[in-house]
Amino acid sequence: MQNPVCWFDIYVSDMERAKAFYEAVLTVELGDIGDPADSTCVMKSFPSSMEGYGATGALVKMDGVEPGQNSTVVYFSCEDCSVEEGRVVSAGGQVERPKFSIGEYGFISIIKDTEGNVVGLHSKQ
Repeated sequence: MQNPVCWFDIYVSDMERAKAFYEAVLTVELGDIGDPADSTCVMKSFPSSMEGYGATGALVKMDGVEPGQNSTVVYFSCEDCSVEEGRVVSAGGQVERPKFSIGEYGFISIIKDTEGNVVGLHSKQ
């Protein structure tokens, strides 16, 4: 098994606000997935290749599921996580812990999105 993580979901309350946050911080475009007729579950996917290494995931707005109440942290890969960290506040989020070393494994920043979810940014430099 190359990578045991194959997917992630980040639950949100305001899809457009959350989509704008992640697109601004990560400079990516999220796409539509799922059944557009199902208004109980709206999903926006992060760009990925389902053929390559690594996990992919989606923002999810689903009836009965509240964001910000979990203990799992998803880390987004970056060239230098301080660059993405620098866009967090202007996109409506918070920097919980600025870029710091994790030794031989590189650097991480811990941020909070517009929905109260804590996520990480990871880079080798």
